[in-house]
Amino acid sequence: MTASYESAHEAPHFINRAGWLRAAVLGANDGIVSVASLIVGVAAADPSPAAVLIAGTAGLAAGAMSMAAGEYVSVSSQADVERADIARESHALRTMPEEEERELASIFEGRGLSPATAALVARELTEKDALTAHVREELGLSEVHAANPLQAALASGLTFSVAAALPLLAALLAPEGQIIPVVVAATLLCLAALGALGAQAGGAPKGRATLRVLFWGVMAMAITAGVGHFFGVSV
Repeated sequence: MTASYESAHEAPHFINRAGWLRAAVLGANDGIVSVASLIVGVAAADPSPAAVLIAGTAGLAAGAMSMAAGEYVSVSSQADVERADIARESHALRTMPEEEERELASIFEGRGLSPATAALVARELTEKDALTAHVREELGLSEVHAANPLQAALASGLTFSVAAALPLLAALLAPEGQIIPVVVAATLLCLAALGALGAQAGGAPKGRATLRVLFWGVMAMAITAGVGHFFGVSV
């Protein structure tokens, strides 16, 4: 059965979520893993509720600010590179438009179009909006992929805070002497849910995403607990 143009055109795509989804999953995963690992490491050295609360709260506050600032700075750097490339492309179009049009045609030839068709496509796109055509085809940039520093910073910082509060809450509610097993169990559940939710939001398979975040979460907690137990000091 051949899909109509309308039905094919309306098929769901998730690439437009890539920017904020990457930052959100990164923030949530880092919030769960880093604060849970910190709590487990501290509890292995000093299981008192006061020490765990101080370490977990400090880790949440510092981590949220670090994630937000890091995302903003890194994505801003990416945006700077994109703007510089676009400016260079704009200058090239003003100073040597014919060469740029031939370059655009060569790109389409490389994708399988005949020279005549490639030249025609390049001509029509150039007449409509030369800069947009070159930015999209030559630089591989579009509105979907454009860097958004503020969006990334907010998504990362907010999801870090919410996710980091989960292992901290589990530690505070844990029975005396049971902080480590309770936090580990709660963290694994949260990581499994995060992997499945991130895959669902991106339209990707859930199994592999869930196993991926579980593996690295377990590794982080195991190493931190080992350090805390070995040295017997707050990590």
